[in-house]
Amino acid sequence: MKSRMYPGKTLGALLIVLLLMPLGHALMILMEHFLEPTTLHYSAFFMGLVGLAITIWGIFVKGDTKQTCLGITGAMLFWTGWVEFLLAYYAQRYGVHCDLVGNGVVETVSRYVNGVAVDHSFTINGTPLEDFSRGELKEIRGSRPEYLIMPATFGMWIMTIFMYVFCTRTGCNFIRWIQNHCGVKQHVELRPMAYHPSVVVFMEWNIMMWGLYILLMFCYDPVFLGSDHPVTYAIGAACLVSSGMILKKQLHIASWGRNLRMALANVIVFWSFVEVAARNGFFKEIWVDPINHVAEMVGILALFVALIAGFWLYNAKDSHADHSDNSETE
Repeated sequence: MKSRMYPGKTLGALLIVLLLMPLGHALMILMEHFLEPTTLHYSAFFMGLVGLAITIWGIFVKGDTKQTCLGITGAMLFWTGWVEFLLAYYAQRYGVHCDLVGNGVVETVSRYVNGVAVDHSFTINGTPLEDFSRGELKEIRGSRPEYLIMPATFGMWIMTIFMYVFCTRTGCNFIRWIQNHCGVKQHVELRPMAYHPSVVVFMEWNIMMWGLYILLMFCYDPVFLGSDHPVTYAIGAACLVSSGMILKKQLHIASWGRNLRMALANVIVFWSFVEVAARNGFFKEIWVDPINHVAEMVGILALFVALIAGFWLYNAKDSHADHSDNSETE
């Protein structure tokens, strides 16, 4: 018998999570543009702390969907504040410069006072970095400094995955595939962790974003492959195909909470395809230059708010119907 499909829930969940990606990028750019460096660093640290607190709050909230929503919110704030901004802080503090697409000269001058680098000046082909618009920088440079140092965390990512592969019975299809095909399941007694949807989606966001960014940075590095290498294109295409396979499974999920968690995995994989396509000039990423694309970003934000409102009303209607059914049964 063919299982029922839920295209409405799937599309809604996908769009909610998908729109978070450009909005998150734009938030980071706007904070960098409008906040003073000291204020920015404190704000970013507070953002990560709030994200962690929201995730912990989600552990104690009742309801799978509520826990999932709090986990997604907490994960986004945690990743932006304590991962991306923290890497950006140390990249800036120690004068890590961006890489260039093609040929050119990047020069960095750091001024130290009592052993502390108090300021840096960057020039690209003799022109100060601040003289370039974000659009111009996007054309001539490859990756931002914080992403260039992220591959150095590869060992820590493997360490985290190692624990999940050899110690945990999990619902992650990728980890389960490794366990099933590498003899782990046959020789190791795997036990599940305490199940909290908030923590599950929090770890899902961070581990997947972390791992796929490391993969993309490896692909973009011309020492290994390069942005336009066939393998890089193949990985982007594989992410697109994988996203479609996840979507096929997601269409049969009736629960809002589980559908949102599957949508998160789907969007993160799909976004890797988006990154590869944008890196090779197939389209422009308006979210990396939101100040010059205000109308478009406001439209994305308005659609996101409308979807959240619709999701809340639909979920409230379902909860009210379930409550009425239970009252009649009693």
